Amino acid sequence: MSARYPLSSCIEWQFTEAGDLDARLRAASAAGLELAEFHLWRDKPVDALSKALAETGMRLTGVCVDPRRSIVDPAEREEMVAAVRDTIAATQQLGKPDLIVASGFRIEGLSEEEHFSNAVAALRAAADVAEEAGVTLLLEPLNTRLFAAMYLVSTKLGLDLVEAVNSPNLRLLYDVWHSAVMGESMAEVLAGRIHLVAHVQMADMDDRHEPGTGSIDWATVMQTLQDLGYSGAIGLEYFPTLPMEQSLALTRQKLGC
Repeated sequence: MSARYPLSSCIEWQFTEAGDLDARLRAASAAGLELAEFHLWRDKPVDALSKALAETGMRLTGVCVDPRRSIVDPAEREEMVAAVRDTIAATQQLGKPDLIVASGFRIEGLSEEEHFSNAVAALRAAADVAEEAGVTLLLEPLNTRLFAAMYLVSTKLGLDLVEAVNSPNLRLLYDVWHSAVMGESMAEVLAGRIHLVAHVQMADMDDRHEPGTGSIDWATVMQTLQDLGYSGAIGLEYFPTLPMEQSLALTRQKLGC
């Protein structure tokens, strides 16, 4: 029997019928959820979200560092670290959620070793800022279907970067859908390194909808997480095809949560 993991709704894409993001947060709470996440914050009603969090008791599991800047381009390193500082300051009133970092795109003419060393330097500088503030950064590998030139599209590479930086304030965000798009074996890429993963997100193949609408074997996914020893939350980063109440019910059934 799989463990019952807490679920975190991506209110960027879910409960949209409720209205603005703070209203979606309240709708998620009314649906029985205690966790939520969203993407960029600069265009969001941060004060209203803070009030909704206080009134519902909801907690945010993740917000993206905004603006997004490259970790592999030295010319953007200062801006990347500044974006981390700004996001930490802006999200203090939101309960100091984990902050999601994407890699940026490959740079023509740079070797793999140069990409890696540049990324480590940027992430180490950002992790120092996060450590001082008591915040965790989540490095997220994406996929080449959506982002053909993205640097970080491999779970193994992401974990290698986290290990190289060696900071307790930098961990990996593992997305089942991105990983499946890249043809990875979840059990293989996470074996022995689940302690470096602080958050897991999910959507079904092929079209990034709720679990139960595609080809992923969710019983195996959930059992694998349990066998590996994952103890965090499950982020529902999918586009619902059903009214959200039905979508959530199907998701709970498939995930056993």
